[in-house]
Amino acid sequence: MASPELRAFVAAGLAWQRDRSDRHARRLLRSPFSGVPHEIATAYVTLAARDGSLLDSLARERLAVGGDAREALFAFREKLDRVAGAGDDAAAVIAREFDLATESDAGPRAAEGFALADPVAPEPESGMRTRHSHFSASSLNTFAECPRKWYYRYLCAAVEDRGSSASFYGTAFHAALEALHLEFPHPSDTGAEELRRKIQGYVNAAFDRFKNRFETPVEYELQRRRAQRTALRYVEWIVAEAGRAPFTVVGNELGAELELEGFNFIGYIDRLDRDDRTGNVAVIDYKTGAIATSAAEYREKVRHFKDFQLPFYYWARTAQGDRVTRLALVPLKDALLDVRPISLEVVPVALGENARSSSPTGLISIGELERARARMIELCRELTAGEITRFAVTADPETCTYCVYKDACIDRPAPHEEKFGR
Repeated sequence: MASPELRAFVAAGLAWQRDRSDRHARRLLRSPFSGVPHEIATAYVTLAARDGSLLDSLARERLAVGGDAREALFAFREKLDRVAGAGDDAAAVIAREFDLATESDAGPRAAEGFALADPVAPEPESGMRTRHSHFSASSLNTFAECPRKWYYRYLCAAVEDRGSSASFYGTAFHAALEALHLEFPHPSDTGAEELRRKIQGYVNAAFDRFKNRFETPVEYELQRRRAQRTALRYVEWIVAEAGRAPFTVVGNELGAELELEGFNFIGYIDRLDRDDRTGNVAVIDYKTGAIATSAAEYREKVRHFKDFQLPFYYWARTAQGDRVTRLALVPLKDALLDVRPISLEVVPVALGENARSSSPTGLISIGELERARARMIELCRELTAGEITRFAVTADPETCTYCVYKDACIDRPAPHEEKFGR
């Protein structure tokens, strides 16, 4: 008798021959009988689930694969073309095209007694290295979060990330704030009512530019209104900050470049402020997603090399001659909460800091920022040395929740609620 898997494969082939459903084509491709390597098949199925057509994705070679894998994909598509024209003899054609041992009768149970192929010797492991000539803090953050995720995103581009409603919300909101501070670089000179009126106009204009990126008009409108409410809270915070200590916004979406021991880093600083009284500089980073809930929590992430963004910006601006004394994350996710930045004052030595403190303000020492810089260099050496043969998977299942690559990652950790179910 044929195995259930083999009968299911033939049944899926007959179903595809009848209705040309993309669902059946994806099932065929993921089967071990398709002849296509599992990881390549999984990546194409994931891509087709987002774009809507597996055969179009195969025809356009949406994923850059070569060698035997590319030939296997071509062969699979040609076999489906022949099955499509098989007529009443479809079962026999499926068995013949996919090298299934069959008997003369047709139907899902026709494929009987196929022989297992001899195992193929695995290719010897070889090191992999990044092809990029530069690095960013976000790429190093990705590697620190999950090396496998970094591999998918930056080394092999396994799945295209088309973005999400949350990412488009962030992009539009950033654009609105940039426009506001270009017109009003010195907030203390402008009344709160004028700033509120202007930011509402800039939010509407920015979201209108990205309107077609949202999946539905309802989603667009919900996100626009959310941004309007959050922007008003942002203005309240800006007015209070300017009243406490007047400052000038000297940079918006400011390019940051840094060379460290032969490695080039690039990025963009959301906002750069200069204190009108002291001339000290503050690096401001807008966050429309989840962030640390306290200064101590963010400092711990820096100390354990889980976040390199603000340390990178600190060293980039210091190299430009600025006296950077404050690093801040500005949360812009929740329209129901007041803007409560996570702010770290840069000091020579940070003593007596409570790692469990819930305060949004805290200290970070230059020594901790120097250690973060040294770790950035170490990671660059590691990623360019070509000695990594396997990229480890995160141990935290929460990391996988919104990861675009999770369907292609067979080694991902089980969610907490399923740990005892596998």
